Amino acid sequence: MNKNEIAQLMVKDSSIIKSNALKVIDTLVTVVGDVLKKKQGKVTLVGFGTFKVIEKKAKVGRNPKTGAKINIPKKKVPKFVAGKELKSLVK
Repeated sequence: MNKNEIAQLMVKDSSIIKSNALKVIDTLVTVVGDVLKKKQGKVTLVGFGTFKVIEKKAKVGRNPKTGAKINIPKKKVPKFVAGKELKSLVK
């Protein structure tokens, strides 16, 4: 399911128009991204889940083409942890 399909479901289930639904989705993505950029940023939507940033440790990898060992530096990556209600919906 993509952004347009989600917006269409929002239109069907509420009284907003599609352009407003798309703006809501864009704003949510922007706000979550902005919060995660901040140090120790975390967004929790109770029942849905938590967006947070984790730091992956540096490690030694392998170039699949040549087989040579390469050093992969540590990096920060976004992570989503599903909430209880979302998990129970999927079961």
